[in-house]
Amino acid sequence: MMHIDCAIIGGGPAGLSAALVLGRSRRHVLLFDDNRPRNAVTRESHGFITRDGVKPSEFRAIAHQDIARYPSVTVKSQRVTEVRHSGRGSFHVRTGDGIVYHSRTIILAAGLKESLPAVPQIQDYYGKSLFSCPYCDGWELRDKPLVVIGESGSHAVSLAKFVYNWSKDLVVCTNGRQVLTQEQLAMFARKGIRVQSQRIRALKGSGGQLQSVQFEDGSEIKRAGGFVSPKWRHAIDFGEKLGCAMNEHGGLVKDEYGRTTVRGVYAAGDGALITPAQLIIAAGDGSRAALGVNGDIVNEDFDR
Repeated sequence: MMHIDCAIIGGGPAGLSAALVLGRSRRHVLLFDDNRPRNAVTRESHGFITRDGVKPSEFRAIAHQDIARYPSVTVKSQRVTEVRHSGRGSFHVRTGDGIVYHSRTIILAAGLKESLPAVPQIQDYYGKSLFSCPYCDGWELRDKPLVVIGESGSHAVSLAKFVYNWSKDLVVCTNGRQVLTQEQLAMFARKGIRVQSQRIRALKGSGGQLQSVQFEDGSEIKRAGGFVSPKWRHAIDFGEKLGCAMNEHGGLVKDEYGRTTVRGVYAAGDGALITPAQLIIAAGDGSRAALGVNGDIVNEDFDR
Protein backbone atom coordinates (compact mmCIF):
# COMPACT_ATOMS: atom_id res chain seq x y z
CA MET A 1 0.00 0.00 0.00
CA MET A 2 1.43 3.37 -1.03
CA HIS A 3 1.65 5.98 1.76
CA ILE A 4 1.25 9.63 0.77
CA ASP A 5 0.75 12.99 2.41
CA CYS A 6 -2.32 14.04 0.47
CA ALA A 7 -4.79 12.50 -1.96
CA ILE A 8 -6.45 15.12 -4.14
CA ILE A 9 -9.69 13.90 -5.66
CA GLY A 10 -10.52 15.95 -8.72
CA GLY A 11 -8.31 17.32 -11.49
CA GLY A 12 -10.02 20.62 -12.19
CA PRO A 13 -8.57 24.06 -11.39
CA ALA A 14 -8.95 23.57 -7.63
CA GLY A 15 -7.23 20.19 -7.57
CA LEU A 16 -4.51 21.26 -10.00
CA SER A 17 -3.74 24.39 -8.00
CA ALA A 18 -3.62 22.40 -4.77
CA ALA A 19 -1.24 19.87 -6.33
CA LEU A 20 1.11 22.64 -7.47
CA VAL A 21 1.30 24.25 -4.02
CA LEU A 22 1.80 20.91 -2.26
CA GLY A 23 4.43 19.83 -4.77
CA ARG A 24 6.36 22.99 -4.06
CA SER A 25 5.94 22.19 -0.36
CA ARG A 26 7.73 18.85 -0.87
CA ARG A 27 4.64 16.81 -0.09
CA HIS A 28 4.00 13.41 -1.62
CA VAL A 29 0.74 13.82 -3.46
CA LEU A 30 -1.52 11.77 -5.68
CA LEU A 31 -3.92 13.73 -7.86
CA PHE A 32 -6.80 11.54 -9.04
CA ASP A 33 -8.43 12.73 -12.26
CA ASP A 34 -10.85 10.59 -14.26
CA ASN A 35 -10.92 13.29 -16.97
CA ARG A 36 -14.66 13.98 -16.86
CA PRO A 37 -14.69 17.74 -16.24
CA ARG A 38 -17.97 19.63 -15.89
CA ASN A 39 -16.74 22.20 -18.43
CA ALA A 40 -16.08 19.58 -21.10
CA VAL A 41 -18.74 21.24 -23.29
CA THR A 42 -17.08 24.65 -22.87
CA ARG A 43 -15.14 26.00 -25.83
CA GLU A 44 -13.44 28.82 -23.93
CA SER A 45 -12.95 29.75 -20.27
CA HIS A 46 -13.00 33.39 -19.27
CA GLY A 47 -12.08 35.63 -16.38
CA PHE A 48 -8.72 34.04 -15.49
CA ILE A 49 -6.05 36.70 -15.89
CA THR A 50 -3.34 35.69 -18.44
CA ARG A 51 -5.64 32.85 -19.61
CA ASP A 52 -8.79 34.70 -20.71
CA GLY A 53 -10.38 32.76 -23.56
CA VAL A 54 -8.28 29.65 -23.02
CA LYS A 55 -9.69 26.28 -24.06
CA PRO A 56 -10.27 24.07 -20.98
CA SER A 57 -8.13 21.31 -22.52
CA GLU A 58 -5.28 23.78 -23.05
CA PHE A 59 -5.58 25.05 -19.49
CA ARG A 60 -5.34 21.51 -18.16
CA ALA A 61 -2.35 20.72 -20.40
CA ILE A 62 -0.46 23.79 -19.19
CA ALA A 63 -1.29 22.94 -15.58
CA HIS A 64 -0.03 19.39 -16.00
CA GLN A 65 3.22 20.74 -17.44
CA ASP A 66 3.63 22.98 -14.40
CA ILE A 67 2.96 20.12 -11.97
CA ALA A 68 5.32 17.74 -13.80
CA ARG A 69 8.28 19.79 -12.54
CA TYR A 70 7.67 18.45 -9.02
CA PRO A 71 8.61 14.77 -8.67
CA SER A 72 6.64 14.23 -5.47
CA VAL A 73 3.34 14.81 -7.30
CA THR A 74 1.83 12.00 -9.38
CA VAL A 75 -1.30 12.30 -11.50
CA LYS A 76 -3.43 9.16 -11.62
CA SER A 77 -5.99 8.85 -14.41
CA GLN A 78 -8.22 6.80 -12.17
CA ARG A 79 -11.66 7.23 -10.69
CA VAL A 80 -11.74 7.04 -6.90
CA THR A 81 -14.50 4.68 -5.81
CA GLU A 82 -14.15 4.79 -2.03
CA VAL A 83 -12.62 6.95 0.69
CA ARG A 84 -12.78 5.77 4.29
CA HIS A 85 -11.09 6.34 7.62
CA SER A 86 -8.25 3.95 8.25
CA GLY A 87 -8.82 4.05 12.01
CA ARG A 88 -5.44 5.66 12.65
CA GLY A 89 -6.24 9.27 11.86
CA SER A 90 -5.67 8.81 8.13
CA PHE A 91 -7.55 7.48 5.11
CA HIS A 92 -7.73 4.62 2.65
CA VAL A 93 -8.42 5.65 -0.94
CA ARG A 94 -9.57 2.94 -3.34
CA THR A 95 -9.58 3.39 -7.12
CA GLY A 96 -11.52 1.68 -9.86
CA ASP A 97 -8.67 -0.75 -10.54
CA GLY A 98 -8.83 -2.02 -6.95
CA ILE A 99 -5.61 -0.39 -5.69
CA VAL A 100 -5.77 1.12 -2.18
CA TYR A 101 -3.65 4.12 -1.18
CA HIS A 102 -2.98 5.27 2.38
CA SER A 103 -3.11 9.05 2.78
CA ARG A 104 -2.64 11.36 5.74
CA THR A 105 -5.06 13.91 4.30
CA ILE A 106 -7.71 14.27 1.61
CA ILE A 107 -8.64 17.26 -0.54
CA LEU A 108 -12.09 16.92 -2.08
CA ALA A 109 -11.96 18.92 -5.31
CA ALA A 110 -14.19 16.97 -7.68
CA GLY A 111 -16.57 19.89 -8.18
CA LEU A 112 -20.20 19.73 -9.25
CA LYS A 113 -22.49 18.12 -11.76
CA GLU A 114 -25.48 19.95 -13.19
CA SER A 115 -29.00 19.01 -14.16
CA LEU A 116 -30.32 21.28 -16.89
CA PRO A 117 -33.97 22.35 -17.23
CA ALA A 118 -36.20 19.80 -18.95
CA VAL A 119 -36.10 21.41 -22.39
CA PRO A 120 -35.78 19.38 -25.63
CA GLN A 121 -32.41 19.72 -27.39
CA ILE A 122 -30.94 21.87 -24.62
CA GLN A 123 -27.76 19.79 -24.51
CA ASP A 124 -27.13 20.63 -28.17
CA TYR A 125 -26.78 24.31 -27.28
CA TYR A 126 -25.32 24.19 -23.79
CA GLY A 127 -21.75 25.43 -23.77
CA LYS A 128 -22.09 26.90 -27.26
CA SER A 129 -24.82 29.55 -27.08
CA LEU A 130 -26.57 28.69 -23.79
CA PHE A 131 -24.55 29.05 -20.60
CA SER A 132 -25.00 29.13 -16.84
CA CYS A 133 -22.64 31.94 -15.77
CA PRO A 134 -22.99 35.49 -17.11
CA TYR A 135 -19.59 36.44 -15.69
CA CYS A 136 -18.03 33.69 -17.79
CA ASP A 137 -19.94 34.24 -21.03
CA GLY A 138 -21.99 37.44 -20.77
CA TRP A 139 -19.44 39.55 -22.65
CA GLU A 140 -19.63 37.34 -25.73
CA LEU A 141 -23.46 37.66 -25.76
CA ARG A 142 -23.61 41.38 -24.95
CA ASP A 143 -26.49 43.34 -26.55
CA LYS A 144 -27.88 40.26 -28.30
CA PRO A 145 -31.50 39.08 -27.95
CA LEU A 146 -31.23 36.58 -25.10
CA VAL A 147 -33.34 34.07 -23.21
CA VAL A 148 -33.12 33.12 -19.55
CA ILE A 149 -34.52 29.66 -18.82
CA GLY A 150 -35.26 28.99 -15.16
CA GLU A 151 -37.74 26.62 -13.54
CA SER A 152 -37.25 28.07 -10.04
CA GLY A 153 -38.62 31.54 -9.37
CA SER A 154 -35.80 32.80 -7.16
CA HIS A 155 -33.10 31.44 -9.48
CA ALA A 156 -34.80 32.81 -12.60
CA VAL A 157 -35.12 36.27 -11.05
CA SER A 158 -31.54 36.36 -9.81
CA LEU A 159 -30.13 35.14 -13.13
CA ALA A 160 -32.25 37.57 -15.16
CA LYS A 161 -31.08 40.52 -13.06
CA PHE A 162 -27.47 39.69 -13.80
CA VAL A 163 -27.98 38.92 -17.49
CA TYR A 164 -29.76 42.29 -17.85
CA ASN A 165 -26.37 43.88 -17.19
CA TRP A 166 -25.10 42.50 -20.52
CA SER A 167 -28.28 42.70 -22.61
CA LYS A 168 -31.55 44.59 -22.18
CA ASP A 169 -33.26 42.48 -24.89
CA LEU A 170 -34.31 39.70 -22.57
CA VAL A 171 -37.07 37.07 -22.33
CA VAL A 172 -37.48 34.96 -19.19
CA CYS A 173 -38.90 31.48 -19.80
CA THR A 174 -40.19 29.40 -16.88
CA ASN A 175 -40.92 26.35 -19.08
CA GLY A 176 -44.50 25.74 -18.04
CA ARG A 177 -44.02 26.50 -14.37
CA GLN A 178 -45.90 29.31 -12.60
CA VAL A 179 -43.01 30.26 -10.35
CA LEU A 180 -43.02 34.06 -10.50
CA THR A 181 -45.01 36.25 -8.13
CA GLN A 182 -47.03 39.27 -9.23
CA GLU A 183 -44.37 41.51 -7.73
CA GLN A 184 -41.65 39.79 -9.75
CA LEU A 185 -43.71 39.99 -12.94
CA ALA A 186 -44.29 43.71 -12.34
CA MET A 187 -40.57 44.24 -11.72
CA PHE A 188 -39.70 42.58 -15.04
CA ALA A 189 -42.36 44.60 -16.83
CA ARG A 190 -40.87 47.86 -15.54
CA LYS A 191 -37.52 46.85 -17.03
CA GLY A 192 -39.00 45.77 -20.35
CA ILE A 193 -38.18 42.11 -19.70
CA ARG A 194 -40.76 39.81 -21.24
CA VAL A 195 -41.90 36.65 -19.44
CA GLN A 196 -43.06 33.49 -21.18
CA SER A 197 -44.51 30.82 -18.89
CA GLN A 198 -45.48 28.29 -21.58
CA ARG A 199 -43.57 25.05 -21.83
CA ILE A 200 -40.79 25.12 -24.40
CA ARG A 201 -41.49 22.71 -27.27
CA ALA A 202 -38.16 23.09 -29.07
CA LEU A 203 -34.97 25.04 -29.39
CA LYS A 204 -34.02 25.81 -32.96
CA GLY A 205 -30.66 26.65 -34.45
CA SER A 206 -27.64 25.24 -36.20
CA GLY A 207 -24.27 23.99 -34.97
CA GLY A 208 -25.14 24.73 -31.37
CA GLN A 209 -25.99 28.37 -32.12
CA LEU A 210 -29.48 29.19 -30.91
CA GLN A 211 -31.77 31.02 -33.34
CA SER A 212 -35.23 30.71 -31.80
CA VAL A 213 -37.34 29.23 -29.01
CA GLN A 214 -40.63 27.55 -29.87
CA PHE A 215 -43.47 27.09 -27.37
CA GLU A 216 -46.32 24.60 -27.02
CA ASP A 217 -48.88 26.86 -28.70
CA GLY A 218 -46.66 27.11 -31.79
CA SER A 219 -45.47 30.65 -31.08
CA GLU A 220 -41.80 31.37 -31.52
CA ILE A 221 -39.32 34.03 -30.45
CA LYS A 222 -36.02 34.83 -32.12
CA ARG A 223 -33.09 34.53 -29.68
CA ALA A 224 -29.35 34.47 -30.32
CA GLY A 225 -28.36 32.75 -27.08
CA GLY A 226 -28.97 32.90 -23.38
CA PHE A 227 -28.51 31.48 -19.93
CA VAL A 228 -30.04 28.61 -18.01
CA SER A 229 -30.37 27.97 -14.30
CA PRO A 230 -29.26 24.38 -13.61
CA LYS A 231 -29.67 22.37 -10.43
CA TRP A 232 -26.31 21.54 -8.89
CA ARG A 233 -25.20 18.40 -7.13
CA HIS A 234 -21.85 17.09 -5.92
CA ALA A 235 -19.92 15.08 -8.48
CA ILE A 236 -19.00 12.72 -5.64
CA ASP A 237 -20.52 12.25 -2.19
CA PHE A 238 -17.36 11.31 -0.29
CA GLY A 239 -17.61 14.36 1.97
CA GLU A 240 -21.06 13.44 3.19
CA LYS A 241 -20.09 9.78 3.64
CA LEU A 242 -17.06 10.82 5.72
CA GLY A 243 -19.35 12.84 7.98
CA CYS A 244 -18.52 16.36 6.78
CA ALA A 245 -21.14 18.99 7.58
CA MET A 246 -22.93 20.74 4.71
CA ASN A 247 -23.83 24.41 4.48
CA GLU A 248 -27.21 25.91 3.55
CA HIS A 249 -26.26 26.03 -0.14
CA GLY A 250 -25.36 22.35 -0.26
CA GLY A 251 -21.60 22.92 -0.18
CA LEU A 252 -19.17 21.46 2.32
CA VAL A 253 -18.66 23.53 5.45
CA LYS A 254 -15.03 24.61 5.59
CA ASP A 255 -12.80 27.27 7.08
CA GLU A 256 -10.58 29.73 5.22
CA TYR A 257 -7.95 27.03 4.65
CA GLY A 258 -10.30 24.36 3.37
CA ARG A 259 -10.62 22.39 6.61
CA THR A 260 -13.97 20.64 6.80
CA THR A 261 -15.60 19.53 10.03
CA VAL A 262 -13.77 16.19 9.76
CA ARG A 263 -10.10 16.25 10.72
CA GLY A 264 -7.82 15.54 7.77
CA VAL A 265 -10.50 16.23 5.15
CA TYR A 266 -10.25 19.46 3.17
CA ALA A 267 -12.49 20.84 0.45
CA ALA A 268 -11.78 23.16 -2.45
CA GLY A 269 -13.49 24.50 -5.53
CA ASP A 270 -17.08 24.44 -6.70
CA GLY A 271 -18.10 21.52 -4.48
CA ALA A 272 -17.42 23.65 -1.43
CA LEU A 273 -18.28 27.08 -2.78
CA ILE A 274 -21.28 26.09 -5.00
CA THR A 275 -21.36 29.68 -6.30
CA PRO A 276 -19.77 31.57 -7.87
CA ALA A 277 -18.43 28.75 -10.05
CA GLN A 278 -15.50 30.44 -11.75
CA LEU A 279 -12.18 29.04 -12.85
CA ILE A 280 -10.05 31.61 -11.05
CA ILE A 281 -12.00 31.34 -7.79
CA ALA A 282 -11.76 27.55 -7.78
CA ALA A 283 -8.02 27.72 -8.44
CA GLY A 284 -7.52 30.16 -5.58
CA ASP A 285 -9.60 27.98 -3.29
CA GLY A 286 -7.42 24.98 -4.16
CA SER A 287 -4.32 26.95 -3.27
CA ARG A 288 -5.74 27.88 0.15
CA ALA A 289 -6.70 24.27 0.87
CA ALA A 290 -3.15 23.20 0.03
CA LEU A 291 -1.81 25.80 2.45
CA GLY A 292 -4.12 24.34 5.08
CA VAL A 293 -2.91 20.80 4.43
CA ASN A 294 0.76 21.68 4.50
CA GLY A 295 0.42 23.94 7.53
CA ASP A 296 -1.34 21.24 9.54
CA ILE A 297 1.23 18.58 8.57
CA VAL A 298 4.10 20.94 9.43
CA ASN A 299 2.68 21.63 12.87
CA GLU A 300 1.82 18.00 13.54
CA ASP A 301 5.28 16.74 12.60
CA PHE A 302 7.17 19.55 14.31
CA ASP A 303 5.37 18.95 17.60
CA ARG A 304 6.19 15.25 17.73
